[in-house]
Amino acid sequence: MVGSVRRGCLLTVLLLLPLLVRGLRIQEYLYFQVLSPGDIRYIFTTTPAKDFGGVFSQRYDQIHLVPADPPEACGELSNGAFIQGQIALVERGGCSFLSKARIIQEHGGRAIIITDNASENDSFYVEMIQDNSGRTTDIPALFLLGRDGYMIQRSLEQHGLPWAVISIPVNVSSIPTFELRQPPWTFW
Repeated sequence: MVGSVRRGCLLTVLLLLPLLVRGLRIQEYLYFQVLSPGDIRYIFTTTPAKDFGGVFSQRYDQIHLVPADPPEACGELSNGAFIQGQIALVERGGCSFLSKARIIQEHGGRAIIITDNASENDSFYVEMIQDNSGRTTDIPALFLLGRDGYMIQRSLEQHGLPWAVISIPVNVSSIPTFELRQPPWTFW
């Protein structure tokens, strides 16, 4: 029986290998931790854009996560000066993911986190793809669940804060399980 199980596993690997070589991959995640405000001091899960945007070439231990104004970031931003050198939190909708990333890049943002506009979404990650316009962007673009984005925004409003302080990216494999603070409203 052990031999047939091994052959079955080997056969599965051989069948999946061509798919992996062509680029089909298991869902990738990138994590960030909110350091302030303290009531949302959790580690949040994001997914990177599928076919546009850059990658994090360094870790930011304390950088501002600035909500865009207007939230959809489909045009000129009234708080663009605050986004320069920081990371923008943007809501989904109104224009393409790539358009949002380009606007944040034009304002000097280091990255963009696009949260779902469905605030009740606590489990469905949207696959962000480019818009076939031929444009590009160099900054990392990440997707955040709507419930997580809503809770971050709500906390900032309750505390009267213009931004959160975060660390990104966070290597969760190096954090002991008992120290891994995840949002209580999100199933991991």
